[in-house]
Amino acid sequence: MSASVMKLIVFILVTLVALGVWEMARHRWHLRRIPVRVHVNGSRGKSSVARLIAAGLRGGGQRVVVKTTGSAARVIHCDGTETPVVRRGGPNIREQLKVIRDAANEQCEALVIECMAVRPDLQYTCEHQIVHATHGVITNVRPDHVEVMGPTMADVAKSLSGTVPRRAKLFHAEDVFASFFELRAEAARSTCTEATADKVTAAEMEGFKYVEFPENVALALDVCEATGVPRTVALDAMYDVQPDVGAMTLWHFETDHGAVTFTNGFAANDPQSYRRIWERLKLVERPENVVMVFNNREDRMRRAKDLVPMFGRELAAGRYVLIGEETRTVSDMLRREGLPMDRVEDLSGRPAPELWAKLTELCPDGGMVIGIGNIKGIGNELLAHLRLVMAEEVA
Repeated sequence: MSASVMKLIVFILVTLVALGVWEMARHRWHLRRIPVRVHVNGSRGKSSVARLIAAGLRGGGQRVVVKTTGSAARVIHCDGTETPVVRRGGPNIREQLKVIRDAANEQCEALVIECMAVRPDLQYTCEHQIVHATHGVITNVRPDHVEVMGPTMADVAKSLSGTVPRRAKLFHAEDVFASFFELRAEAARSTCTEATADKVTAAEMEGFKYVEFPENVALALDVCEATGVPRTVALDAMYDVQPDVGAMTLWHFETDHGAVTFTNGFAANDPQSYRRIWERLKLVERPENVVMVFNNREDRMRRAKDLVPMFGRELAAGRYVLIGEETRTVSDMLRREGLPMDRVEDLSGRPAPELWAKLTELCPDGGMVIGIGNIKGIGNELLAHLRLVMAEEVA
């Protein structure tokens, strides 16, 4: 190899190193411009909690930027407007660098950013190389993405703890692994606060226009209070929050076949969360009035295997409707579980308007249609159609 080629290689390497050092220095400068940085991680409810925290901080007079990665990734700006996150290719944690830069340029006082990583090493990287949170949040530990973070729930908890911040404040609403997170916070020289559902009264929960869980509200309130926002001020602001597209909302319709309530539960997608939804909505009291719509994805068959054994038991319903992909496989699973097949209907392949018309036929007057499993594909299409129906009814 000639001397000139060697010099060129050395020059390129030095240039790349210099660019990397410059980029990290610039990133640290952007971080210093944002005094409050809230990093939200957990299995379920991240987007909802992120929006609640942001609403509370904004109610306290702070300029807030929010980045969610839930059912539809969004950036919510200081003025409250939302823009979708546009990606070229698949998700990459480097997009968090741009979010932080743009938030600093908006001169925000607080950034609430949802962890977008699933792999344990990338979760750690998101916190300790990118966000450097002043307030870390872990919503809960649930059996989701166990193929990456598992196989055990202890492994999932360990993975999520990768975002425990150093020399900062940690907040969580987890009960089973509460002591574990406390130990991880202590090791990181951070304080640890556990939020519980009993910190929020039933009367306080009545102010929400969608179905929210009290532990999510308690968690958000703890974070807001830690930044100096009074509890009552934060809570009042949370009542006006714009819920994530995957949030559990209830829509009421008057159809040709009677009154129907549709519940968007597509985004929950794990057994423990659905047990809590059935309890919260008291669906176990009159299962004959419930039509469950299960949206299946071919690349999420593990989810079907986890949920199908609960059909007809903990997730009781009068009728079960299958939509999405590989519905014949799901139907066979239900048959093996002993569910009467006259209560199962496969409506896969139907467009959203036709699907909704059939669901209103199946649902008794005053009953509920609840979507579960997955929000992608026909789930999103059905939600979009129902928004149009709702708009037409209002008009």
